[in-house]
Amino acid sequence: MELHVRYEGDDDPEKCSARKLERFDLAALHRSARATPHGIVLDPYADQALSPADRELSDRLVALDCSWETAEAEAFKLDGPHRALPFLVAGNPVNYGTAFQLNTVEAFAGALCILGHRERAEEILGKFRWGHTFLELNEEPLRRYAECSDSEEVVAVQEEYLGD
Repeated sequence: MELHVRYEGDDDPEKCSARKLERFDLAALHRSARATPHGIVLDPYADQALSPADRELSDRLVALDCSWETAEAEAFKLDGPHRALPFLVAGNPVNYGTAFQLNTVEAFAGALCILGHRERAEEILGKFRWGHTFLELNEEPLRRYAECSDSEEVVAVQEEYLGD
């Protein structure tokens, strides 16, 4: 599964997980929406949740690496089916323990696990000292989401976590 990032460059380069993935040749960064290839767009504002049924849509994942203030407008410009990640908790040092506040590598890793590419998720998270923490914090929900057949089932599982 190819990993692509629509990269704005408006964050701290030392803490940018997308840039680190690029340095290890694990993801490609693109400076414009036009240059970003078509793929499953990980969009926190999407109407449909990512599910294992999305495996058939593309062999590319596209993440948006930008400020939260511009995320909705920038995501709208990207081509491809837009999918939201379900409830997951950040394991990175900046947003540790915060739901839905994943950095780029965590978003990719969560999506990869849901789509059945757990080993690839472990590979990309392995470049970060705290990478294993993301998988440990989200072990059960990631397993359950990956067992779902479609977006509706993923949302139902998510509701259980949000209700607790």
